[in-house]
Amino acid sequence: MAKIKSVFYCTACGGETAKWQGRCPACGAWNTIEEHIEKPMPAGRVKSAPVGMSRSAQRLSQVSTDREIRFSTGIGELDRVLGGGAVAGSLVLVGGAPGIGKSTLLLQICNSLSTGRKVLYVSGEESEKQLKLRAERVGVQPEELFILSETRLSDIMEAIEEVQPDVLIADSIQTLYNELNEATPGSVSQVKDCTMTLMQLSKSQGITVFVVGHINKDGAIAGPKVLEHMVDCVLYFEGDPNSAYRLLRAAKNRFGSTNEIGVFEMGDCGLIEVPNPSQMLLDGRPEGASGTCVACVMEGTRPVLAEVQALVSKTTFNVPRRTADGFDFNRAALLLAVAEKRGGMKLNVFDAYINVIGGLRLDEPGADLPVVLAVASSYRDQVIDHELVAIGEIGLTGEIRSVSHINQRLAEVARLGFKKCIIPKNTSEKLEIPEGLTVYRVKNLREAIEMAM
Repeated sequence: MAKIKSVFYCTACGGETAKWQGRCPACGAWNTIEEHIEKPMPAGRVKSAPVGMSRSAQRLSQVSTDREIRFSTGIGELDRVLGGGAVAGSLVLVGGAPGIGKSTLLLQICNSLSTGRKVLYVSGEESEKQLKLRAERVGVQPEELFILSETRLSDIMEAIEEVQPDVLIADSIQTLYNELNEATPGSVSQVKDCTMTLMQLSKSQGITVFVVGHINKDGAIAGPKVLEHMVDCVLYFEGDPNSAYRLLRAAKNRFGSTNEIGVFEMGDCGLIEVPNPSQMLLDGRPEGASGTCVACVMEGTRPVLAEVQALVSKTTFNVPRRTADGFDFNRAALLLAVAEKRGGMKLNVFDAYINVIGGLRLDEPGADLPVVLAVASSYRDQVIDHELVAIGEIGLTGEIRSVSHINQRLAEVARLGFKKCIIPKNTSEKLEIPEGLTVYRVKNLREAIEMAM
């Protein structure tokens, strides 16, 4: 008789251990290890390969690529993040906080995808009537859209065999379950089984599959970490619940860049594309106020302008407080130390607060200079020119280092009506300065501060 195996999984990261532990050795989370019983397959029963899956090896030169493998979803911002459109036979995982707009986005793409293609929308969280009401609210009325409210995997596979869709949307993977697996829906083993089945389906029959994934309290997609390794693309839908704007970014993409972002606005009739995010991020910018500076960063191939604000105030603590929102905290602490040492600012007795407006996160080195200039403006209580943008990376010796795509940044700065720009003195590209834009080239931090003030 086959032996029943007991396996311990971490519900936070999906790590597997041989025995129960209070703390996960992989991610360090406490009280997340759970026991799962894996029953062996009955004797004589062998898993067969999915229908259409090739069982023989082929030469690379014999594989045909005549068929068009990439198609538009009908939403330009989503196509940008995916690398130019969805790929036939790919598995895309979309994650995000509850109510952020994941289901709305996937329902909206059905309008254009259903033109010439069959789309099957499987929901384990809503009934057919609820889906119909939501589709009417966002203006989705395609003829070739099939909907199914089901959580059992075998019934979903039967519906797929009957409809023969070109695009499958599963909302969400945590609600699906395989009846051959006795674990509860949403558990590590169930999520792995269901995702593996959908992956084999997409690869064997060329069906493009979009899967919605819940996130845990740390912001990562719930379930085993191997879930992100199985899929071809991982998209994160981010945004402040109190704000109407949403950011879509790729954490993994086998068919394109992971640096692109898509910007949406949540309206009464669903998600609306924001083709000019720079204008959105700069709306409501105060005039005549100290402690603010405009940065120009590259999000993939798109230059984006964002407002950086800083507040420097006398501390009431023995150790001054440091806070950064939308900017890496360790990088902010490093820049404050450089500003004190090389910029002549005594920040050791001041609290410093840094904030990026609009919910954007600046992870690029080109945002170093505007952050320090905003701090210097608040420290001196002097206003930086409202028409000035700063671009540059700061080294530990206070030098201003060059950044990439400087000409694209300058073109975006001039397009939005700014008249002045501070850039590094040494640039790796030949400068093409747009008409009407004055460029100031600085060598170190002190020069940049004096020029901005």
